[in-house]
Amino acid sequence: MLRPVPPAQPLSTAEQFALDVLVDLSRLVVSESGDGVELHVVGERSQPTLQDIRARKWAIEPRDGRVEMERGVLSLVANIVGAVDEQRSSESDRYERVPPHVNTLVHHAEERDPVVNRVANGLHYTVRAAAGTRRVVLLSPWPDGKRWAMAMTHDLDVVDFWPAYSALRIGQLLSHGDLPRAVAVAASAGPALLGNPVHRAAEHILDVERRHGIKSTWFVIAGTPTLASLRAGDVTYAPESSTARQVVGAATRQGHEIGLHGSFASFTHRDVFETQRARLAAIAGQPSVGVRQHFIRMRPGRSHAAMAAAGFAYDSTFGFSERNGFRLGVADVVPVWSDNEQRVLPIDAAPFIWMDRALSKHQHVEDPRAWITDAIATAGTCRDVSGLWTGIWHPNMTAALGFPGAAAQFERLCELLMQDAPWPTTLSGAVAWRRARRQARAVGVDASGAVRLRQGTTGPAPVGLENDQGKPIPHVAA
Repeated sequence: MLRPVPPAQPLSTAEQFALDVLVDLSRLVVSESGDGVELHVVGERSQPTLQDIRARKWAIEPRDGRVEMERGVLSLVANIVGAVDEQRSSESDRYERVPPHVNTLVHHAEERDPVVNRVANGLHYTVRAAAGTRRVVLLSPWPDGKRWAMAMTHDLDVVDFWPAYSALRIGQLLSHGDLPRAVAVAASAGPALLGNPVHRAAEHILDVERRHGIKSTWFVIAGTPTLASLRAGDVTYAPESSTARQVVGAATRQGHEIGLHGSFASFTHRDVFETQRARLAAIAGQPSVGVRQHFIRMRPGRSHAAMAAAGFAYDSTFGFSERNGFRLGVADVVPVWSDNEQRVLPIDAAPFIWMDRALSKHQHVEDPRAWITDAIATAGTCRDVSGLWTGIWHPNMTAALGFPGAAAQFERLCELLMQDAPWPTTLSGAVAWRRARRQARAVGVDASGAVRLRQGTTGPAPVGLENDQGKPIPHVAA
């Protein structure tokens, strides 16, 4: 168990946020009874580089029964997981998003590694080294004995006017000199005129997920299309349209989650978030607890304050549009930090790690097999840190809508992910579990030696304890 000791020079709110995140990700059980290895934050405030603390084993040192962490580590972690550089930047791209190069990890070419998880793992192993003969107690990473988790998600961007998308895609392929794919799209789009390829694509996804035991999260647009929104590629359908209702209905009947895909108009506006959330709830028959912004159009901190005020429990917008990786340096669910208010907001971030369109659209990788290779590589990294892999597969990735061979590769992706035995969950399930695990505290040990564990909230399954070999440890509710 772990017992953080308040330093003589009190931690700032940002430093405390970083320490809480590291302890949470380490899975070390915090003891409130005075037992366990002591954690001391030492030294003066500083701004070390990631390369510096990595070279010095994360600047965390074991002693007999105690661990010392340099204070500068907390500044670095707060900057990364709190997206501080992005929040302080005045730069914007054409969608008013913070450009990728502002991100601390992108700036240092480290975005493919969940470095904050690495620091937390460094804390984990240093505590084990300092414990000596003392018992090390850890929180189980995920329910049912699973060592990592995966959340498949889908952004429903295209519903109506799909022939226009097919035509645009054919023109794009021809402009790139890819005649075989352009012919394949045209051949598929013709027969599709007799049906609805968007509905069929959604049915295919739901069927694949049913067969593999996957519950996914669908983000649905809930604005009103206008000529301007159609031209911008933003709101292109009404959620009350027949096809949108069919997709939402089929997903909810099979136990999948419906979240809001916030339109451009929502951005940093609480009232728009509230209106769109209520509109989607009327169609889905249940409130949306999560949101992801269309085109990833948000400003860190400001957009999240509006989301939280509108009643959302989590946001899944943190991720990159033009590359895949770890924008916050984590493969997990973490609280959202507001640099402007210098506090943790009442909303969690569930960053997405991988997206099909980052490769197909922005990196011009046309072969769907290459997308899957990249997805499995990022999933392997998440598995290595006992984290959460969140992926985005767009339902419009079908031959009729411009992507020959993609549908078959989605099934291959699901097969490969499930072969590594993750806990497959919706994003709301992952957030509920991680909130429950984050609040668990050891309040003592009973006469039989079982840890008395207090849990603050209820998740989708009871939070368990294990030793440093991953074996379950008996515990009782406090």
